[in-house]
Amino acid sequence: MSLWPAGAATGVGSLPGTDIDEALRVVFGELPDLPHLPELPARGAGADMIGRGASFLAELPVEIQPSGWRLTAHPGRDLRRALDFLARDLDALEAAAEGYAGALKVQVVGPWTLAASLELPSGHRVVSDHGATRDLAASLAEGLRTHLADLARRVPDATIVVQLDEPSIPAVLTAQVPTPSGFGTVRSVEASVVEQALGNVLAVIPEGARVVHCCAVDPPIELLRGAGADAISIDATRSFDNDGVGEAVEAGTSLWLGVLPGTDAPISLDSAREPILKRWHVLGFPDSQLADAVVPTPSCGLAGASAAYARRALELVRDTGRAFRDMS
Repeated sequence: MSLWPAGAATGVGSLPGTDIDEALRVVFGELPDLPHLPELPARGAGADMIGRGASFLAELPVEIQPSGWRLTAHPGRDLRRALDFLARDLDALEAAAEGYAGALKVQVVGPWTLAASLELPSGHRVVSDHGATRDLAASLAEGLRTHLADLARRVPDATIVVQLDEPSIPAVLTAQVPTPSGFGTVRSVEASVVEQALGNVLAVIPEGARVVHCCAVDPPIELLRGAGADAISIDATRSFDNDGVGEAVEAGTSLWLGVLPGTDAPISLDSAREPILKRWHVLGFPDSQLADAVVPTPSCGLAGASAAYARRALELVRDTGRAFRDMS
């Protein structure tokens, strides 16, 4: 049984703007059944997905280089800025969620996307070094454990659901992560290694609350399930393995389907609902199961959208979930 109610909808992660209090008002207002702590990358370095993810690493400090975030020997201004953004967001969440007693989602970059994005001191990606990647995954797991304990103190009545963002896993598996020169790619990592490291981080999260988001084309459904994901978040408008998804649904894995673009576009209840219905009918399941099995979301983060569009997108996925509940 899911930790969130049938017909729930949620956001993927990021929103436009720089005001965390306003962002939380929007989220709790439009997504009452499964609100999330939004990320606001428009605030600058440290509020971005990778900077925030790196701030969770235990005893692995980072800094910004012209090429991106890089592991370094000592914590400095860049890491302090990222930690400050996180602390302010958690303070705001604590205030916004006072008295809230339902499921509450937070996002953390997964170990493979972090390893494919962060650089070693040499300038090479962490994922190019198996030992460094293993250390990073262990560090992330420890940092996530601390983060969950902090959340339990701040929002004691909420049930925390954790979404690991892993859009880079397909690139890791198929040798598509670029080298520093840009002319080559890092060699592929075996699926069993990817699954084990991801599973080690997911194991920190209580059972039933483990979500993995992969908005890339052809996400590795079987691998994500094997690692321990209770829910798989994918883009309904991109190609994926229908058989693998069907097996996941039959096994009780929750399916989070992204439908609305991350930037301003004409959208309506039909444009949110129809891609899910189309996929669901291809899978061959009855409409009466939709509300229990599927959580509608935007296709990806909404940081690149206008504030009005982002609010409308969250409203539409909420109404889509409620429409599915009415079909049960």
